[in-house]
Amino acid sequence: MKTINVFSLLIVLALLVACKSNAKKDGIATYVHKEESGFKSWALTPPMGWNSWDCFGPSVVEEEVKANADYMAKHLKDFGWEYVVVDIRWYVDNQTTGHYNAYDKSEFILDEYGRYMPSPKRFPSATNGAGFKPLADYIHSLGLKFGIHIMRGVPKEAVFNKLPVKGTNKTAADIYSTENECTWLKDNYTVVAGKLGAQEYYNSIFDLYAAWGVDFVKVDNLSRPYYSKEIEMIRNAIDQTGRPIVLSMSPGATPIDEHTHATANANMWRTIDDFWDNWAQLNYSFEKCAEWAPYISPGAWPDADMLPMGKFIRGERATNRYTKFTKDEQYTLITLWVMFKSPLMFGGNLPDNDEFTNLLLTNEEVLEVHSKSINNKQWFNKNDLIGWIADDPESGDKFVAIFNSAGDGFVTTKNILYRSGTVSKLTDGFGKDIDIKLPDGSKELYLIVNDGGDGHAYDHANWINPTLYFEDGNTMKLADLTWEEAYAGWGTIGVNKSISEGELNIKGVKYENGIGTHSQSIIRYKLPENTVRFTAFAGLDIGGTSGNHGCTVEFMISNEDPTPKNENPTKIPVNLEEMGFPGKCTIRDLWQKKHLGTFSGSEFSPTINYHGAGLYRISKAK
Repeated sequence: MKTINVFSLLIVLALLVACKSNAKKDGIATYVHKEESGFKSWALTPPMGWNSWDCFGPSVVEEEVKANADYMAKHLKDFGWEYVVVDIRWYVDNQTTGHYNAYDKSEFILDEYGRYMPSPKRFPSATNGAGFKPLADYIHSLGLKFGIHIMRGVPKEAVFNKLPVKGTNKTAADIYSTENECTWLKDNYTVVAGKLGAQEYYNSIFDLYAAWGVDFVKVDNLSRPYYSKEIEMIRNAIDQTGRPIVLSMSPGATPIDEHTHATANANMWRTIDDFWDNWAQLNYSFEKCAEWAPYISPGAWPDADMLPMGKFIRGERATNRYTKFTKDEQYTLITLWVMFKSPLMFGGNLPDNDEFTNLLLTNEEVLEVHSKSINNKQWFNKNDLIGWIADDPESGDKFVAIFNSAGDGFVTTKNILYRSGTVSKLTDGFGKDIDIKLPDGSKELYLIVNDGGDGHAYDHANWINPTLYFEDGNTMKLADLTWEEAYAGWGTIGVNKSISEGELNIKGVKYENGIGTHSQSIIRYKLPENTVRFTAFAGLDIGGTSGNHGCTVEFMISNEDPTPKNENPTKIPVNLEEMGFPGKCTIRDLWQKKHLGTFSGSEFSPTINYHGAGLYRISKAK
């Protein structure tokens, strides 16, 4: 059993100011859509801030947090940026890299009631049981707000040592279960709703956070899989503190059929898995944002995840480099997040920002769309060209965003039948079940594995038991069919063996039938007549997941050639009558901050760069 550092704490509970409901946010005009009560009034516009994860992984230290807070206060606060969030594992004393220390090699800091405390080595102001209060006080003194990340559940160290639950005669050993343990970080056990002491444990940790002055808590391993009982305990725990604390649920994808429960209990919840600076993931986000757009509401925001922009220092997937997104792709990223009204959490090291990055973060007209627009939705998506629209509730104007999504230099997504989204070691089971109906008359089948955002190294991937189904009910193993052509980014594609010529093995489970490959790969088959359905389990081979390195892919399926045909700037006509403007309109380019003139009908056809975006305000001509 590992040694535990124990701090005795005197917790001072403070009832703080009531929820903010003004119609002005740090110099940016906002629109209060309707009066909201309770926790939703704490985030009437989508939260904006900085989070340490992309840049520093689990190893951020106090000096780095303060440097980012100082920069935000000086350069970004007046534009609505306000949250400074310390991400995962701030309670591990010997965490120094972008990757998690193994559980048995981690030095955990807890107090006498089994509650995690900040590492005093990494956060010197937290010594002598002060916790995060000194750091929160510093951030508050800058006019900003302070947030932290936690994992769902109760620390295993508290369970093993039978530490008491504050205010009860129960211990952590009385409230836990080993069921539903997180598959990718082994620090905690599940808290079992209904057990005596369970709600009291969650109350005790949020009482502690309230005493520190925490304004925002991101709770991980909570919304995928979706743990409704623990979500409700967390909601209750926040409410009983009397302090406005924004609740952000992670990771994604949150099941969309839980939208009602998520809206009733959280301020933010993730729509996808961890998002990085990779075009395939950004392109996939169009689909997920369109799917979640109907459930946008004040105080309850579907969250498309962080903005992996700027410079990364020692992140899990990025060390000492700037974002891989091109300037056009960064315009697309911000424009889509703004039109979707996703929370904006910047991931890079703010003091390293260049002028271009700051221009993206401080455009008042664009940020006004983010805070003010309503009825946000996808308007069209055809041939890699995408449009989003929204309303200005005050003027009657429309906002329209136009995207040239095209391909990523590897594949185009316009004819994709299936996309897995990011599959990584964070994905339950390290894979996804696939079951798709093929369009009538399908002649070909393309199995595609793309990089998931961290480079191609160790992206070993398997198509397990890939099966074709025919109209007459018969089936055929796809591995028994000879492909027409196939290539992969590394190695030789294997039939009934992995790309490294071993057994097909996903998370320790061995399979006899399947295809082993590596990103980036495309395998093209000619389909037998009357093929109507395809199934498989697509996952990460053990050859890529066994070490402490990346292994992140996306699986796709198409029945048409997915290779991109057009990577040029494209004129995209905007039908103003279809938007509700039968007469003349004036159009303003919000990114360029200039008027473009008067248009009607389909006269307005902006030229959008490959992977680029445009954002415009449409007004009736006077």
